Amino acid sequence: MTINYPNGRQFVPPENVTSLQQNLTVSQSNRGMSLERELNQANSYYRTHGLANIHKKPTPIQIVNVNYPKRSAAKITEAYFRQASTTDYNGIYQGKYIDFDAKETNQTTSFPLQNVHSHQVKHLAEIVKLGGVAFLIIRFTRLREDFVLPASILIDYWHNQADGRKSIPYQIIATHGKKIPNAINLTLPYLKAVDELIKEQNI
Repeated sequence: MTINYPNGRQFVPPENVTSLQQNLTVSQSNRGMSLERELNQANSYYRTHGLANIHKKPTPIQIVNVNYPKRSAAKITEAYFRQASTTDYNGIYQGKYIDFDAKETNQTTSFPLQNVHSHQVKHLAEIVKLGGVAFLIIRFTRLREDFVLPASILIDYWHNQADGRKSIPYQIIATHGKKIPNAINLTLPYLKAVDELIKEQNI
């Protein structure tokens, strides 16, 4: 099956993805599945315990071609993402609207801005303007560290790219972001870091 982005570029899923349902849940940023899986598990835990209601946004597709190898079965052979995605996750926490995207990098000294798209930055800026809680979850894979980075930091660095800086230094993220701690009963308890962000920004 072929799935294309709105600009016509073909979407190439990871090698271990084997079904249409899995294809549609793969992030467009080519992240490893581990971060997404841990976030989905965390969100399930938060919903089960009545702490938050946060979900991964579905990605709408436009089906173009369908084959019918059998009368009782249809096989989708080509589809397009209907529109560029904004961010991966949104929901409600402590009466506040939450909106964020999750990114991974193998870099150890910085987070490349090329991992983010302009429409995502614009979307996060709109959420901030309207009083929502907007951020990135950044995983430094080789360092085995995860951070909640306020959208305001991303937005500042994004708009200052003309000065030649194409990444956010690790030290900035470690200083101004909130490190996600370890927990016994939850692999990625990111709302603990979000609590710190909300308190600091007085949202």
